[in-house]
Amino acid sequence: MEAAAARVVRCGGSELSLRRAVFSADSRYLLCVSGDFVKVYSTATEECVHVLQGHRDLVTGIQLNPNNHLQLYSCSFDGTIKLWDYLDGILIKTFTVGHKLHALFTHARAEDSVFVTINKEKPDVFQLVSVPLPRTPRQDAEAGEPRLVLDCISPSPKCVAFGGQGDYVAAVRDFYLSVYFFRKKATSRFTLSSSENRKHAKNNFTCVACHPKEDCIATGHKDGKIRLWRGFDDERKYTYTCLHWHHDLVMDLAFSATGSSLLSGGRESVLVEWRDAAEKTKEFLPRLGATIEHIAVAPAGDLLCTSHADNKIIVIGRNLEACAVIQGLVRDSSVLTGLMVDPRTKALVLNGKPGHLQFYSLQSDKQLYNLDIVQQEYINDCGLVQIELTKAAFGCFGAWLATVEQRQEKEGELELQMKLWAYNKKTQGFLLNTKVSAPHEDRVTALCFRSADKSDVPTLVTASRDGRFKVWVLADDSDIYRKAEGWTCDFVGSYHKYQATNCCFSEDGSLLAVSFEETVTIWESDTWELRCTFCQRAGRVRHLCFGRLTCSKYLLGATESGTLCCWNLLSCALEWSTKLGVSVMEPDPRSEHVAAVARSSGGSDLFVFKPSEPRPLYVQRSICSEEVRWGVFVPRDVPEALASEALQWLNRSQFYFLTASQSLLTFSSKSPEEKLTPTSKQLLAEESLPATPFYFLLGRHRQQRGEQADGAADGERVQLPTTEGVPAVSELLHTPAHVLPSAAFLCSLFINSLLLATEAPSAEETPEDAEMEEEGERDSSEEEDAAPEQAQQAGLPDGGDGGDEAEALQQQLSKCAEKELRKLRRVDYSWVAVP
Repeated sequence: MEAAAARVVRCGGSELSLRRAVFSADSRYLLCVSGDFVKVYSTATEECVHVLQGHRDLVTGIQLNPNNHLQLYSCSFDGTIKLWDYLDGILIKTFTVGHKLHALFTHARAEDSVFVTINKEKPDVFQLVSVPLPRTPRQDAEAGEPRLVLDCISPSPKCVAFGGQGDYVAAVRDFYLSVYFFRKKATSRFTLSSSENRKHAKNNFTCVACHPKEDCIATGHKDGKIRLWRGFDDERKYTYTCLHWHHDLVMDLAFSATGSSLLSGGRESVLVEWRDAAEKTKEFLPRLGATIEHIAVAPAGDLLCTSHADNKIIVIGRNLEACAVIQGLVRDSSVLTGLMVDPRTKALVLNGKPGHLQFYSLQSDKQLYNLDIVQQEYINDCGLVQIELTKAAFGCFGAWLATVEQRQEKEGELELQMKLWAYNKKTQGFLLNTKVSAPHEDRVTALCFRSADKSDVPTLVTASRDGRFKVWVLADDSDIYRKAEGWTCDFVGSYHKYQATNCCFSEDGSLLAVSFEETVTIWESDTWELRCTFCQRAGRVRHLCFGRLTCSKYLLGATESGTLCCWNLLSCALEWSTKLGVSVMEPDPRSEHVAAVARSSGGSDLFVFKPSEPRPLYVQRSICSEEVRWGVFVPRDVPEALASEALQWLNRSQFYFLTASQSLLTFSSKSPEEKLTPTSKQLLAEESLPATPFYFLLGRHRQQRGEQADGAADGERVQLPTTEGVPAVSELLHTPAHVLPSAAFLCSLFINSLLLATEAPSAEETPEDAEMEEEGERDSSEEEDAAPEQAQQAGLPDGGDGGDEAEALQQQLSKCAEKELRKLRRVDYSWVAVP
């Protein structure tokens, strides 16, 4: 039945390198686009301190307000320009333009207006226009009528740059360089010869940058050359010089804040710094990991950053040393392993860099680490056939990981390899245990671990197109030199030489289901005997899964022809079937619910049901406009209690799905005003403190301590020791460091000053302390008088005020510490300075 729809939201993993990142004026924060959001990162700690939410579509540009460096402009495909206070994460104003905005530019001379790229008439013709922003107290306002600046430009913001003094704007497209002068209101156009006129010449413009102080324009080209244009105010007297190091196209250019050097990057994953724009004086920062997409320079000139194709931003100092890395969800060309959940860290696991598995935290929206599976150097060559990581699965509560990798030339033999990885508690990572070459004669279609108790022998099953499925078990592999264990093949099964397409274990691990094209076979896991078969002749079985908990007696299968079947394992008969073209089918490990995503004319539809009931419990149409490729249920740490009956399936687990464009989405029952991720709820740290996890932990601890103190009863209130106004601490801080004793000597005194006494000291102990004080400092008459008072206070009866007693104990401890420090100050350390 259809019910109140859950909100489909982007849960992270959005592209961080879609546009250039922006530094704050003091270089303490880095701002970047991330899907529908704008994220604010600390350059010192790499932590996300704010998530600016408000746009309803993809954010396509961000720029600092040139008239207020604490404010940020952002534009989006939703046709709005928003003004933010990014330090507090507050939306100040929203300006509606009415056009799809592709890029955003600002300049100090253009007061109360910004520049945006739109496609007004034809979908492939883009214009650079000036948009006036009215001054109004209202939060929502209509922007002014756009005024044309340049026509027929590229939609990429890398192809438009403003001069440092704001006198002109340069734009490149194909083989043309256009320069518009604001004062003259005239446009100059410069043309390079096309590739048809010159053999092997690739003069296409790819990016442009303007010098911040001089009239100089730098352009990057497809052939790897960089041209520096001067004298472009006259179309007849212009000149340009060439710089050449890149062997492939130049992806982006940027001048330093002072203009003394030019930065360039490309597919070589090397940042090149051209000092004084000369060929001979260049520096390199190599091995950055992936293609450089964008280069941004901080206004202060002390930092710069590079955005990379693997969804990574590297913050670099002026000495060309990387000082911070912000890694998002890596977008691989194809996610062959699907979506998995690490049982130990609850991290999302899928294909990452070529030949790697990435572990991605959904809570913090950041990558935890990469696991190198192929363990070979990756060579970036379009014509080279790479080794692909095709399958992966976790087993035994995260203790084992199985991976399959393959490589095949067009007419060559298939290179197939399976690896078993064991989790090591000391290194907190996976170590290679067993390597199996050619585990099957054809491609592996599925693999799964047996979900059983820890006392059982770990078991792995692989299915292949060669018509067989194999059972692998962990066995003793010790010899006279060492004790070890490894994986070995224990059983091989087949069914009429059909191709094995899928396999899965029941929840208790007693049954194994293997699909052979249109037939589903059930095997007993103890003896590996064939128990029964199901055949509906409805096409090849694409998905296969058992029910959970009370529905464990059911088996679900989805075919390529668009049929969803449910079999009863007790009666060995078909329970029900329906016509549904399922592209994703995932069972919830914490409940009986099963989520199925089907492709429709309007996009992709979601159906949530129980195998015991043929009617779906929840249906939501058009969850996204594109095809859903993968999905997974992630168990919640704390179950939710949703009031809506239709959303009960979200109580124990959260459903994530990945689209064809590799957008990671999920369902939320919260209102649009509520934040999705915990990082977006964090307040920005104080001006003088970096936003670190320790800071937030300390802040919450102080808040909880204040709440406990306020809620305590007057008779049970305990005065915690504090350092404010304590003379001992003042003495310690003002004593010169060269006369202080060692830290080991002061540690015990410091720890004792923090301890709380469980019972009042006796009257006999107190006079002894007073005598020690009198011997330590005879000339302190005030402290000698204070000692009997402390002894008198310490001897209060049980019915006395507990708060006054704790305060007296605190003063006594502070006096003792003060005495010790004063004694140390009287020691003559003048002999240290004698040569």
